[in-house]
Amino acid sequence: MQTQFDTAALRDPDTAEAEKVLRKCVHCGFCTATCPTYVLLGDELDSPRGRIYLIKDMLEQNRPASQLVVRHLDRCLSCLGCMTTCPSGVHYQHLIDHARDHVERTYRRPRGERWLRLILAKVLPFPGRLRVALRLAATVPHGLRSSRLWPASLRAMLRLAAAPAMPAEVSQPVAKPALARGRVALILGCAQGVLTPETHTATQRLLLRAGWEVVPITGCCGALTHHLGRRQEADGFAARLLARLRAASAAGEFAAVVVNASGCGTQLKDYGFMFRNQPRLAADAARFSALARDITEVLALSPLPVRALAAPPIIAYHSACSMQHGQNLDEVPRRLLREAGFELREIAEGHLCCGSAGTYNILQPQIATQLRDRKLKNIERSGAGIVATGNVGCILQLRSGGAMPVVHTVELLDWACGGPRPAALGALS
Repeated sequence: MQTQFDTAALRDPDTAEAEKVLRKCVHCGFCTATCPTYVLLGDELDSPRGRIYLIKDMLEQNRPASQLVVRHLDRCLSCLGCMTTCPSGVHYQHLIDHARDHVERTYRRPRGERWLRLILAKVLPFPGRLRVALRLAATVPHGLRSSRLWPASLRAMLRLAAAPAMPAEVSQPVAKPALARGRVALILGCAQGVLTPETHTATQRLLLRAGWEVVPITGCCGALTHHLGRRQEADGFAARLLARLRAASAAGEFAAVVVNASGCGTQLKDYGFMFRNQPRLAADAARFSALARDITEVLALSPLPVRALAAPPIIAYHSACSMQHGQNLDEVPRRLLREAGFELREIAEGHLCCGSAGTYNILQPQIATQLRDRKLKNIERSGAGIVATGNVGCILQLRSGGAMPVVHTVELLDWACGGPRPAALGALS
């Protein structure tokens, strides 16, 4: 793709990077077949190729984002399915991230949108505030949660809030193995510790069985605010997390920085790029992003101490977008589940997003619900009895629309290695 940025614009390193990304696009359109919004809506401007044209025009002219541009960029899930498909290596992730930042700096949203996005940014990354919000949501009678009296985004929030329990977050140091093979940091993040804390406890048990000394690290990675285009806040979260990692590593180097929410893992693995031009943070960002690993990558380093389950359930493995597209990790979790004794069933259209996408299911509830229902129908057709996935957002999204149990991959692996049966399975036979 030819570009016509002026020299002054290219002095900005982010714009210069965006220009490099744009020049790689050859207009082939392969991305349209794997873009969830294009598949649903059939609008070229709701495809990666169409959005690339909109972003190119906006950035080349250095003009404020228009209502048209904002509408189509907001509909992008940042699922990154286009990056998996693209034969030219277009790094759409970095392009859409820069475009979202430009939108938030140059476009004044309607008041309702501004307040909604502000609430999400000021509540979700903070566990204490999130717990209070969930308790408030619990006071709304169940029958009223789907009432058309509520705005669509509020109905979506109430529906999602009904899915999780609210035990205390797991953040205390855990016991050392008798003979540690090394130290790993475990990122506890923000929302996951409130919404599905059982993921952290299962992760810690698995790592301990594998001989790792686990060092829990609290704090948000910045992904939620990053995808809202609130770059300064996102960078602040990331900087504080890097400081905690640096301080904890003073007692001994980490062999890995383990993440068990794939959306956070994709963000952490991109820190090196994000902070490449910030001298104060560049070295730490490069160091720790290079160490970032999804939990399944670490568990795959050695055989799991599997204890055969009497009647292991049949699993439909949902590969989260941030896992299969963001981190190019698809086969490793499947292999671990098979080695643990589970039979896996494939999900048709497995490359398409479930509609969670961070806060997308709240900001774009209509599209998100269509994608969720489409995913659940494909899961049902698989004949499986349980859904496994590696991302908390997908867990809540799928639980909000169906009766089939949805659990994190590590809960099933922990169960197969002698841990407790996942509570979400209930009385499933």
